[in-house]
Amino acid sequence: MKKFNFANVLIALVVVSGIITVAKHFYFKPSVNDGEKAPDFVAISHHNQGFKLSDLKGKYVLLDFWGSWCGPCIAEAPALISLHEKYGAARFKDAEGFAIVSVAVEKDKQRWMAAIERLGLPWPYQAIDPVSNYKFFDSPIANSYGVKQLPTKFLLDGERKIVGVDMALEAVDGFLRERVAE
Repeated sequence: MKKFNFANVLIALVVVSGIITVAKHFYFKPSVNDGEKAPDFVAISHHNQGFKLSDLKGKYVLLDFWGSWCGPCIAEAPALISLHEKYGAARFKDAEGFAIVSVAVEKDKQRWMAAIERLGLPWPYQAIDPVSNYKFFDSPIANSYGVKQLPTKFLLDGERKIVGVDMALEAVDGFLRERVAE
């Protein structure tokens, strides 16, 4: 009978854990990357106003996929509000302004609307996919970006080119600060 070898079991666990970690990384990685043109979309705001992402051409856009049910998304709200207040009316060397577009990944419209109000999210581009029927991650906008986890962010330049995927909000602040016109 073979003797139990704790070291071999430990090595096997480490290898399996590493494989799972790498697989999760690739599964949750958005399908669009830095340097690519961001897919355009049509959305409906929380005020029932339709808009297209391409309507914001010429501006830096922080595309924020979030959910009213997502703890990390809720925790980021004050930093997003700060970015909006700091750069919402700013002029940049290479862009005409800055906007945040929050794309909701939701199952319930009332909960989404209540979260916008409760968190005091002031920007006008609180978006929901008009054909999602609140199907959570199964919406055309989330699918076109390959969003499978929240929060997920994309920083776009004035030509809708992706210049950052899942940048920390401090890094977004630094990026914008460097480009503010004097």
